[in-house]
This record gives sequence, C-alpha cells and structure tokens, in this order.
Amino acid sequence: MRRTITILLALVLVCALTACGSAPSPASAGFTGVEDGVLTVGMECAYAPYNWMQPDDSNGAVPISNIPNAYANGYDVMIAKAICEANGWELEIVSSAWESLTPAVQSKTMDANIAGQSMTAERMREVDMAGPYYYATIVCLTTSDSPYASAASIADLAGGRCTSQSGTIWYDTCLPQIADAELLAPADTAPAMIMALQTGEVDFVCTDLPTAVGAASKDPNLVVLNFSGTEGDFQFADEQERAENVNIGISVLKGNTTLLDAMNGVLSSMSEADFNALMEQAIAIQPDI
Repeated sequence: MRRTITILLALVLVCALTACGSAPSPASAGFTGVEDGVLTVGMECAYAPYNWMQPDDSNGAVPISNIPNAYANGYDVMIAKAICEANGWELEIVSSAWESLTPAVQSKTMDANIAGQSMTAERMREVDMAGPYYYATIVCLTTSDSPYASAASIADLAGGRCTSQSGTIWYDTCLPQIADAELLAPADTAPAMIMALQTGEVDFVCTDLPTAVGAASKDPNLVVLNFSGTEGDFQFADEQERAENVNIGISVLKGNTTLLDAMNGVLSSMSEADFNALMEQAIAIQPDI
C-alpha cells in the first residue's frame, strides 16, 4: 500500500510539473490584445501636447471609452491613429491615471500605453516598449518676471522653489541636481505642475520640451529654459542613460513581441522630422491649459 501511494504521489507531482512547465505565457500563446481588431490604448488625457481631453471630436479627436461625451486628442492620439490605420485596427482610448498605466498593461486591461512614457531601464523591466516615437529634450519652464528667466545653466537655478510631475525623471533625477533647490511636493498632472508655476507657488518647473513649448504657446508669460547641448545641462551617467530618459516609447505586455513588432514596423517608417511635424500640429491645436 505504501509503495502504491508513493507511486501515485509521484505521478501527481509529474503531472503538476508538466502542467506548470507547459503553461504558455500570454505572448507564446499568441496574445496580442487586438484579436478583436480593436487596439485599447491607455493615456492620462491630461498631458498636453501629448494627450488631452476635449468636449467634441474636432481636429480628429477620438472618443474616450470610459468617460461619456469626452474625446481625446494630441500627439499620442495621432501616433495611435497612425498605428491603427497601418494595421487595420480600430482605436479605443481609455483615460487612466499616470501611476495606473503600467499595471493596466501588465494585467491586460490595456493593450498598450501611448502616454509620453520615457523608455527607462526601470520601466522596461516591467513592460516592453516600442519606439522611440518621440525624442524629448529636458528643459525648465519659468515666468518672464522671474529672477531665473535669464538662467543659462542649471547652476543659475540654485536655491529656487521647484516641482515637476510625480513619477517622472524630471522630479526624481533632474531637479535634485540643482544646488540648494527647494523641491516641493510633485504635481499629480502636467496641468497641475503648470498651474503651480503660474500661481507663483514655485519659481520654475522641469519637464520636456513639447510640454514646455505647448504651455508657453498658450501663456506668453512663460519662458522656456533649454540648456541642452551645454555643460550646464542636467547630467546623466552616460549617453545611454540620457537616451533612455529622453526617448519616449509605447508600453506593451512583457513578451508580446507580435504587437511590439507591429508597432515598431510603423514607427520605423517615420523619421524624427515626421515626429516633430506631428508634435507641432499637436501644439497648434491643443486647448488652453
């Protein structure tokens, strides 16, 4: 009897191990997320000029599926539409908080995030990323009447009150490089960050060039401080680290090579000049902050 039980237990263990070993990952099972012909894309819808919310479908805006009578537009929407058109997919936009974007892709709630996310090594341990679909210079933004308006390097920003959006390299990596900076609590969204500057809560903010230019185009009292290409710029360990922090990519489920390749096939046909031209269009049509 003891020998029979031992054999049975061994067989159960073998079956369990076989089942575990043969269970396919989402990618190896052929999962793409667009088997239904619909690409579900997450974005904040509050991060102009990358993405924003508006009340109608003007300028090619797309309905936001989880917010009635609301539409998404911006650079991210333009890129998403180009990818869908090339692959014959329909596009669904879902509004999501910044910190919820990566978990949504990991849980397959979203097929992809096209949301102005940097291609950092930390993020790419959690998801795979197609792209880059934009190359974003890091800048600061201040007001024309600020003593920092003529700053020529980050050294000239020493001692200033500042902030940026939460969960970004601007807040976590860039602003701490400014000597004696008074780093206030991060803003939940890009509009909240800009508002903190406009109301005088901070002296300057750190963001990327499109966000800064877009804000300045709507408020002539804002001044963009661009130190790129100078010794006074924000510093990284090497050019690879700098690239991963300024290159913007599209998040997909880890191992979903089919969707990744489909997206890269579209993005690789576009040049940096194409990206910049689309971004100029987005800045031109973005609403007031």
